[in-house]
Amino acid sequence: MPGKDIGYVRVSTHDQNTARQLDGIHLDKVFEEHASGKNADRPALQACLEYIRDGDTLHVHSIDRLARNLQDLLSIVTGLKEKGVTVKFHKGKTRLCRKRRREQRRCLSGTATAHYRGGGAV
Repeated sequence: MPGKDIGYVRVSTHDQNTARQLDGIHLDKVFEEHASGKNADRPALQACLEYIRDGDTLHVHSIDRLARNLQDLLSIVTGLKEKGVTVKFHKGKTRLCRKRRREQRRCLSGTATAHYRGGGAV
C-alpha cells in the first residue's frame, strides 16, 4: 500500500491565510497551524509528527514553515527520516529522502545551510 501525502501549513498569526502554501497539491490529510515557528512546540506540528508513518511524504511549502532555526529543522527532519518519511519542501523544490545515516546528515546539513544563507535547493 503506497504511503499518504500529508501536508503541514503554518502562518504566524490568525490574520494570515494558509490557502496558497500547498495550493494545487493532492494531499490525503493537512495539518494547519496559526502559531509562531520560534520552536517546535506547536500542537498541529506535534499531531502531524505523531500521525505520519513509514512510506508517507510530508509536504511543506518552505523550510521556514517547518522550523525557524537549524537545530529544530535537523531534529524534526532527522526524526521523520528515521520513521521512513520523505520530506518535500515545495518552495525551492527540495526533497529529502531516506538515505544511509552519514549521507543523510550531509544532505540535511547542506540543504539547511543553503536555505539559511539565502541559497536555493541543494
